[in-house]
Amino acid sequence: MRRYLAYALLLPVLAGGASHAQKTAGSSTDGKFVTLDHVVAVINGDVLLESDVDEEMHFAALEPFQLNAGQDTPQDAMRRLINRSLILQQMKEQQQLNLNISDAEVQKSLWNLRTHLPQCAKYDCEKEAGWKAYLTANDLTQAEVESHWKQRMKILRFIDLRFRTGIRIPEESIADYYKKTVVPAFEQHSEAAPPLADVSSRIEEVLLQQQVNGLLQDWLKSLRSEGSVRILDPAYAPVMNEPGESKTDEDE
Repeated sequence: MRRYLAYALLLPVLAGGASHAQKTAGSSTDGKFVTLDHVVAVINGDVLLESDVDEEMHFAALEPFQLNAGQDTPQDAMRRLINRSLILQQMKEQQQLNLNISDAEVQKSLWNLRTHLPQCAKYDCEKEAGWKAYLTANDLTQAEVESHWKQRMKILRFIDLRFRTGIRIPEESIADYYKKTVVPAFEQHSEAAPPLADVSSRIEEVLLQQQVNGLLQDWLKSLRSEGSVRILDPAYAPVMNEPGESKTDEDE
């Protein structure tokens, strides 16, 4: 089965407000002012920069079946980054970072994404020129996308091994999701939805992930409470400010 997953489904959804994070201005050697990056969070010693948040927001353009495309916020991106950092740290501890994902698997998965991503349809992404135009419009490069997608597939495989055993999705649930979610997503972009048979495996993936999402949320909550998740930029404090989960330096 093909493994696809929007991080929005993989990761817990927590309330958050608008970001007002500021970058620091500095002076370059030629006397011009440049914008400097800064640390916004530290996850068990791993640093997250504001540029990481900005980059993650661009990657949201690769998420399938988005009804609210273009409405990703810095807080949404921060949540995904924090939880992905925690998962990758667990993968490293369990020596699962080198899960076997071939370049051919990455290309096959990306091709499927290109042919079924609703917001990509107007660019004619099945053609190389259209795909490049879509990536350029979202400030992405092919190399960045391939690296990001390969890591994503490794995380999915890790989650498969940990959570999915024994879960089965009935065909009726797949058809219902197609009617209520996939078709409206394409209609929002004035495009005809692909046949159910063409996307059923992807829908099954989404529904599988919804089934394990509760288990995953509990696991991530445990990782946050047992570890050290520090939000250094107050603009991102609402992202993870549930009791017992994380705090900003201002809370100390």
